Amino acid sequence: MVPLLLVLLLILILLGAGFALKILWWLAIAVLLIWLIGFVVRPTGTGGRRGRWYRW
Repeated sequence: MVPLLLVLLLILILLGAGFALKILWWLAIAVLLIWLIGFVVRPTGTGGRRGRWYRW
């Protein structure tokens, strides 16, 4: 009975990790797209030079 419960627990952990990793991949892709779009739509600064869209 214990090995069966351990296998079921392992399956649940792997399914949960797979779901979380898939969500993290989609989140990373969304952040990358927003970051790339930020370079395209940056406002122009003084002298016609494009400024940074972030404040670091």
